[in-house]
Amino acid sequence: MSKSKTKSRGKANKKSRIMQAVVIVILVAFAGYFIFFNILKSSDNTNKDLESAMNNKVSYSFTKEGELVFAKPDGKEISTIDIEIADNDDKRMTGLMYRTSMKENQGMLFIFPYETEQSFWMKNTVIALDMIFVNSKMEIVKIHHNTTPFSEQSYSSGKPAEYVIEVNAGYSNKMGIKEGDKVLWNKD
Repeated sequence: MSKSKTKSRGKANKKSRIMQAVVIVILVAFAGYFIFFNILKSSDNTNKDLESAMNNKVSYSFTKEGELVFAKPDGKEISTIDIEIADNDDKRMTGLMYRTSMKENQGMLFIFPYETEQSFWMKNTVIALDMIFVNSKMEIVKIHHNTTPFSEQSYSSGKPAEYVIEVNAGYSNKMGIKEGDKVLWNKD
């Protein structure tokens, strides 16, 4: 093969590699644009939902439906809170979303039809919470402290749970509530 044919192929290969690199850069930029656009769109929807709640177009206020007692395994009472009860799909899906505040002695009790590993997130939830997962024996199996508002991170029970209690962030530590403690609750 002559030197000129080798140089010609070398130039063609170099041009081909450059074209491939340009195409890859364009594809990456295109994908990045759409990812960024979808993040902005999701953020806009969250802001609109929050703005709607703040303008009282969506109004949620606490409604006491019962009381819940946190207790040590020996039965010694730790603290008592008023609870709102989420015992159907609609109430469980809404939970404490859009609420802008909650008193220290208030919380929400989620009741599920059967015991299984549960998982929650904080999308559209304005206030930081402690999530307390409870099994069918009324024992606390997992506590997620100070969850992040608006996060889509999954907070899992890690073990079978039939109940989940949400209280203001920091409440569990302040009251000394720990995994292994018990809960008792009654409906008004």
